[in-house]
Amino acid sequence: MSETGGYMRFFPYEQPYENQREAMDRIYNALARDQNALFEGACGTGKTLSSLVPALEIARERDKTVVITTNVHQQMRQFVAEARAITREEDVRAVVFKGKGSMCHIDVGYEECQALRDNTRAVVDAERDREQLERRQRELLAESQEGSGDGSAADARSAVMDELESIEERLEDLEDQNVCDYYRNNLTGDTDDFFAWLFDDVRTPEQIYEYADRNGFCGYELLKEGIEGVDLVVCNYHHLLDSTIREQFFRWLGREPEDVIAVFDEAHNVEDAAREHATRTCSERTFDSALDELADSDDPRSEDAANVLSAFHRALIETYEDSFAFGERERIGENWADVPIANEDRRDDLTLEFLRRYSGRGIEDDLEAAMKLGQELDEEYEEAYREGETATRTECQTLQAAAFVSAWMNEGTKEGLYPVVSVTRDAGTDEVYGRAELYTCLPRQVTGRLFEEVSATILMSATLQPFDVTEDVLGLEDPITMAYGLQFPEERRRTYAVETPPLFSSDRDDPAVQEQVTDAIHDAVRMTPGNTLAFFPNYGEASRYAERLEGRYGKTVYADEPGVAVEDLRQEFVADDDAVLCTSLWGTLAEGVSFDGDDARTVLVVGVPYPHLDDRAEAVQEAYDAAFDGTDTGWRYAVEIPTVRKTRQALGRVIRSPEDIGVRALLDRRYSRDAKSDLGKYSVNGTFPHEEREGLIDIDPSKLKFSMLNFYGDHDAYDGEPPTP
Repeated sequence: MSETGGYMRFFPYEQPYENQREAMDRIYNALARDQNALFEGACGTGKTLSSLVPALEIARERDKTVVITTNVHQQMRQFVAEARAITREEDVRAVVFKGKGSMCHIDVGYEECQALRDNTRAVVDAERDREQLERRQRELLAESQEGSGDGSAADARSAVMDELESIEERLEDLEDQNVCDYYRNNLTGDTDDFFAWLFDDVRTPEQIYEYADRNGFCGYELLKEGIEGVDLVVCNYHHLLDSTIREQFFRWLGREPEDVIAVFDEAHNVEDAAREHATRTCSERTFDSALDELADSDDPRSEDAANVLSAFHRALIETYEDSFAFGERERIGENWADVPIANEDRRDDLTLEFLRRYSGRGIEDDLEAAMKLGQELDEEYEEAYREGETATRTECQTLQAAAFVSAWMNEGTKEGLYPVVSVTRDAGTDEVYGRAELYTCLPRQVTGRLFEEVSATILMSATLQPFDVTEDVLGLEDPITMAYGLQFPEERRRTYAVETPPLFSSDRDDPAVQEQVTDAIHDAVRMTPGNTLAFFPNYGEASRYAERLEGRYGKTVYADEPGVAVEDLRQEFVADDDAVLCTSLWGTLAEGVSFDGDDARTVLVVGVPYPHLDDRAEAVQEAYDAAFDGTDTGWRYAVEIPTVRKTRQALGRVIRSPEDIGVRALLDRRYSRDAKSDLGKYSVNGTFPHEEREGLIDIDPSKLKFSMLNFYGDHDAYDGEPPTP
């Protein structure tokens, strides 16, 4: 591979970093062998270009398409910027693809959109046929009037007129049907200018929407039409992780799966995203609607269908009602709350209640009747919408409910699936209602198939290690692995493991522990020349320490709250120059958000932020134990490693460029090297990658303020006199 003919022609800047060039070489060689790659790189590694540049070269050599995907909005913007830089160096056709829901001009659901497209195309096709027939009959009329004598032109015109009459009747019928004017303009208008504009740069979905809306087109349908055979697509996770969407997406690309190179950014999130896409749910209200639907049907199968669905419906209600202890029902809020139903030695409580309540000729037979009737009703609803008999496209609730109950009974005992019942309260009616859910514990059941289908995959993140765990969890077979730590000058950063008391959940309410932790936070914030980010195990702890910090010094204390849009708070915080922001490590600020330069100088992670260990978390642990044959595997794979990854992500919010200086501090003895000897399995120091462990400096809480004072003082970071220790 020569310098001029190799992948470096796609690199949009003068020279890559040394490690970046090495990463590109390794990724190119892996892709050339159709091999997957796990690529961990800290901020400044240039992960996006290190992956895209060799992927685009392989794609060009072998006629493939590169699909790069993320679930973080800021990264989507970064991808667009990098793609634009590449397209200015090389002839690359790149598009940014977003789902119909965010690009539809008339805000209809998927099924309605499908019917509108079909209706509109039928109308346009009929009008084109009429236009052709009218032109033909005029030609034949002219021929017959010339008096050729044999009458063939007149006979042919008579046949054309008959056909034209049939088309007119068809158009009269179609006039009453629902159509989409935007899509009609796609089919009848001149869209050449749109596609010239689209590929003149890398356009965002928002730009496409605005252009299409201004010109009366459907931008989503034009984008689907335009992505066939492109070199690069930027999209969201669900275009690859949802098998149904993936199949359609590849069809729009005009590619077989083996012709696609998939690049996942923030790949430490793929595990949870895969679970979300695989999990199936059905609400009590869906069953209510299905039973109403069946009551209105005079089809003889409706009785059998109602028999089986009503039994499951009643069982669902009975199951969650029986689970409530005294006063619990009144405490149900608007967020979904799980009701434990799983049993170790028998089927789950919902299934047992369903079997007890059901009486009929057979569950399978009744479900088959419900499915077939549901399919026919769904076709009727679509036809009614097409014909303009209804203003919206009705979804068949019987079909949805029957499909879910079939999956519950046939798949509910499979490895890696966990049955759940959840309840919530309707804010409007104050009604408590429930839903059933088949929760997917093993994400490799989703991702493993994807990795087998596509040509190759690159998974990149700042926190993918330990690689063997990522391989197991996602179902990767023998990928190449590479890890590059922070490339910025070591002398401009410090990372401390502060030996404050371990914040075990049982010790968090201890006043003495709270005082020691508050003193350490206070020292760190006071010695920081600028803003401090402080992450806690949950929002409750963040609020607790925000209150304890209030009034202890002149700095402003900001407290993040759950369920509140955080961007305004972030903007207010970074506009300040002497503040502390307290938030949860499980909130939206812990990853995908940069605090560059003066935005934040110090980041603190207070405690080991283990997630809430509910029944789902226990089920995931048990599934991992069973799948990977180890009693401690579940805890390590499902809890400890994801928690430390979260911690590492939070530490990466500061020191975002070679010019930045900053301190990163972990406040909990469990992070220290010395803790391994006396805390044993409760120590998390060994869960960090080796190079990060080497950079951790164990420090007594009383010495933290002096160390920070010296560090920031050495870099002349204080504006005026430094604070007094």
